[in-house]
Amino acid sequence: MDTTIIAKSSPWSALRHPTFRWLWLASIASNVGTWMHEVGAGWLMTSLSASPLSVALVQVAGSAPMFFLALPAGALADIVDKRRYLLGVQLWMAAVAMTLALLTLSGLMSVTLLLLLTLGMGIGTALMMPAWSALTPELVGKDDLQSAISLSSLGINVARALGPAIAGVLVSLSGPWATFGLNALSFFAVIAVLASWRREPATVAFPAERLLGAIRAGWRYSRSSKPLQAVLVRAAAFFIGASAGISLLPLIVRGELQGSAADFGLLLGSVGIGAVVGAMLLPRIRGKLSADTLVAGASVIYALVLLALASLRTLHALIPVMMLSGAAWIAVLSSLQLAAQTSVPNWVRARALSVYILVFFGSMAAGGALWGLVASHSSIVIALLSAGTILLLGIILTLRFRLPVTDADDLAPSLHWPLPVLSDDHDQERGPVMVTIDYDIAPERVAAFRQAMLQVRGMRQRNGSYSWGLMQDSENPRRWQEFFFDESWLEHLRHHHRVTRAEQRIEAAARRYQTAGVAVRIRHLVTPASGNRDLS
Repeated sequence: MDTTIIAKSSPWSALRHPTFRWLWLASIASNVGTWMHEVGAGWLMTSLSASPLSVALVQVAGSAPMFFLALPAGALADIVDKRRYLLGVQLWMAAVAMTLALLTLSGLMSVTLLLLLTLGMGIGTALMMPAWSALTPELVGKDDLQSAISLSSLGINVARALGPAIAGVLVSLSGPWATFGLNALSFFAVIAVLASWRREPATVAFPAERLLGAIRAGWRYSRSSKPLQAVLVRAAAFFIGASAGISLLPLIVRGELQGSAADFGLLLGSVGIGAVVGAMLLPRIRGKLSADTLVAGASVIYALVLLALASLRTLHALIPVMMLSGAAWIAVLSSLQLAAQTSVPNWVRARALSVYILVFFGSMAAGGALWGLVASHSSIVIALLSAGTILLLGIILTLRFRLPVTDADDLAPSLHWPLPVLSDDHDQERGPVMVTIDYDIAPERVAAFRQAMLQVRGMRQRNGSYSWGLMQDSENPRRWQEFFFDESWLEHLRHHHRVTRAEQRIEAAARRYQTAGVAVRIRHLVTPASGNRDLS
């Protein structure tokens, strides 16, 4: 039997890559610290304020920066050295965590300071996550990508099982400051691996994109990519409702159960244990169910979890419920993350993933604030039941958004466009550039041609064009002209290198309606140089 095939199909195959293996282990340590911070911050806020809104705002402060920084962070991750970038962000987060520890230990912490420092941690997370997610394919390659994503999810949930349990003990023995201090130390595991990694610089054909241009290109891609949009819609439909379980759990433990920090840590640890068990079972389940069926089924289970949280008021009864919530959560999270990772090409991966992360954290922040307000003005039970209802409605309303299944080869650059020629005396920053393509289409084929060109429009816009159109000649009805604009000549050259093999087939499907024997005519028009503006 071929051992290479076994290695590639194993859920552990990504660990063959040393850098990924050490970063994976270091990230587990860092995530243990992160979950300890979550327990410490949530519990500390219940000590500083009994308001449900204040407790829910801890989650909002940690999640909201994603909404504002995800796109710039994704653009930075695509255009700068990811290793140095991640080192800087990890040092920032370690400094914020240590400040939290010192202020809490000295008794100087207040509601405002806790929210501001949690916001600082959220800023670090927002800057880190797109680069961290986009780094995975570079570390393992396409053959082991699914294994790497599954292992990353498993590592997060191992940490989710260990971190809250450790934090519950620490808070009971010495107070929340210890969880913040250990979280600060945990970042240095990742820093050590990143500092020792000798990353080979990537070979690039063009100068790095500018930040604002990179953000615009990433936004255009996300706005025009149907597969990515399906992932985003399914993510929002789940996380807005599901956020109620995590955001209101501290209030359930302290207010409804009269429990301790150790009890809170035990329930969060149960979530992590359930997620680990779920992650181990997922490969077998995925072999029997489609991604859409798996996400819908896990969403129903999580809605039942919210119902149980609303009705059960004993710690022992809630432990298996929280384990079930962890299994459902990881089933949805890993399925959506895998779909997002594998549905975008390399050139825009961090930016596309930043939009996914934006939707994830934006949904968590909006959900946390919403259910906190509902609980404040009515009750925790009403908030949980409402969230469960929203979750079930989301399943029904998003059935038509099918999660993508994309072959990695389809996302490889096709490089089938011949490079256009620009004379040496022309500035590559000149723009905009207008590209026109003339077609000869028989009248009986026009309807099918126009339908096929809708896919071509999406392809052009995904790869950087900011305007597109299709016109018919008034004198010769057989002559159709497609036109699109790129921001500059350099951006047009980048456009050439972004077209994938799947998009090559889209283009070929439209051109099959071209009259046989008549060549498609392509022209490139460039804005006049600054010295030639007098056209009178």
